[in-house]
Amino acid sequence: MLLTDQEHRIELRPLRYQFPVVVGDRYDDNWLVVEGEVTTPEASWSFTDPCLLTGEARQISPWLRAAGGETLTGALPDLAFLEPVLSFSHAAGDHGAGAVRVHLCYEASPAWRDGDKGQDEYVIEIRTSTEELRRAADEWDRRLAPFPSR
Repeated sequence: MLLTDQEHRIELRPLRYQFPVVVGDRYDDNWLVVEGEVTTPEASWSFTDPCLLTGEARQISPWLRAAGGETLTGALPDLAFLEPVLSFSHAAGDHGAGAVRVHLCYEASPAWRDGDKGQDEYVIEIRTSTEELRRAADEWDRRLAPFPSR
């Protein structure tokens, strides 16, 4: 899925299960390795990390659609996961979808921030439209289809 505006670009893709062999553990069987490519005015970087469970990954597209206003009836809660590597928040705008904030921590944050103990997360705010969020959600669903919960 691609989220972009004039200054920022983040692309996220589920790549594979962390552990290819099913062992009967509801966590280990369902960790997904996610690849991210990020571009900001400050820098560009990429990451690959097993940071989402399959069930968590399935929460992203409905959240993006809600952030685009498709089902939003009030404040949209933040979307956070068991591993605090990736999360999302929303800032409503006057027109369109407003801004989606992608929070990147630990393995997903830029390497040049490793020594900065005072700031654990790097936040990218992307001003986008309802249509772009719908497109990103549809793309996420397509890429996630080969990875059912096991």
